[in-house]
Amino acid sequence: MIRSRDQVLSFSLAPDAHGILPDRMIAQMADAGLILPAYDFVESQIQPASLDLRLGDIAYRVRASFLPGPDATVAERIDELKLHEIALADGAVLETNCVYIVPLLESLALPKDIVAAANPKSSTGRLDVFTRVIADGTRRFDMIGAGYHGPLYAEISPKTFPVLLREGSRLSQVRFRHGEAALSSDELDALHRAERLVDRDDADLVGGVAVSVDLSGESAGGFVGYRAKRHTGVVDIDRRAGYPVEEFWEPIKARPDRSLILDPGEFYILASKEAVQVPPDYAAEMVPFDPLVGEFRVHYAGFFDPGFGYAGAGGLGARAVLEVRSREVPFILEHSQIVGRLVYEKMLARPDALYGQRIGSNYQAQGLKLSKHFRL
Repeated sequence: MIRSRDQVLSFSLAPDAHGILPDRMIAQMADAGLILPAYDFVESQIQPASLDLRLGDIAYRVRASFLPGPDATVAERIDELKLHEIALADGAVLETNCVYIVPLLESLALPKDIVAAANPKSSTGRLDVFTRVIADGTRRFDMIGAGYHGPLYAEISPKTFPVLLREGSRLSQVRFRHGEAALSSDELDALHRAERLVDRDDADLVGGVAVSVDLSGESAGGFVGYRAKRHTGVVDIDRRAGYPVEEFWEPIKARPDRSLILDPGEFYILASKEAVQVPPDYAAEMVPFDPLVGEFRVHYAGFFDPGFGYAGAGGLGARAVLEVRSREVPFILEHSQIVGRLVYEKMLARPDALYGQRIGSNYQAQGLKLSKHFRL
C-alpha cells in the first residue's frame, strides 16, 4: 500500500493536544498513510486506545535476542543471526525457549510529534509468550520514536507452552501518544476522588495506583491462582476455549499464612486484591512497583483500555490478572504485597467504543481468570 506525501501530511493534531490517540484517530492515521498495513484491517483490530499488530508470513529462528542499534536495521541483524526460516501461511509451532523474529503486517510512517509504544496483548501474556516489538535503528524494545518510518518486527519466545501461530495472528498491540499524557499527582488524586479508581479507602496513589496481590482465596473459592504445567501440548493462539484447564494448569489453594513461594522458572497466574477501573477518558498501564526488586517479574501485558472495569461499560471494577514469573531464587509473596502500579494517562478524546462495549473484550469484570484459550 503506497501513499502520497500529501496524504501523509493530511493528519495533524494541535500542538497543545496531549494524550493517547483513540480508535477513530488510529483509523484516521491509517487513512492518511501514517500506519501502513499490508492488508486491510480486520474486525476488532482497532481497540479503544490501541491497534493490534498482525504477524507476517515468515518467522526467523535466531540465535539470540537483539536490538539493532542506531546504525542497523532489523533485517540486517536477522541475516547475521538466523538459523532457519519457518513459513507461517498455513500455521507453524514455535517451540519453548527459542527466539523467533517475525516481520509484522503493519509498518509506520509516524509524524514528528507522535510516538508509539507496544505491549503484549492480555492473552499473550497469560500464555507466558514473551514478545516484544522491534523497529529499525532502535535502542529499546517496544518503543518507536517520533518520526519513525519503517517496518515493525515481533520478537517471540514462548516460555512455558509451545504455541501454534499463523500469518495474521495478533500477539502485540501498539498505542500512539501525542505530547505528555501521564497524569500528575494532583490530577490522579482528583480523578480518584471523582471516579474511585480502586475499591479501597486507603488507596496508595504515589507514582500511580498501587496494585497488590490477593493470596487470601476469599474471592475465588479458596484458590489464589494457577501454576503452569510443563511438557504440555501445543496451544493454538487463535483458538478460543479449546483446551481443558487441568491439562495445562495446576490450581493453587490459599495457605493459612496467606503467602506463596514462587519457584524459580515457574509461571503463575494470580489476581490483584483490588478491583480497578479505567474511566472512559483515560487509559492506564501497569508498571513494576520497584525495578530494584529483581526476584520476580509481574505482568507482561500492561495496557488497560478506557472502560476497563468501568460500570458504564459493563464492569463494576475488575481485578488485574497478574502474570508472575520468578527468577533465579525462590521468592515469598505475601498477601497484600504491592506488585505494580497503574499509571493513568489522558486520552486525546473519548473512544467510540469502550472496553467491553461491542468489541468482544474477553476480560471485562474479570476476577482470577486464565486466558481465553482455556475452558473449565
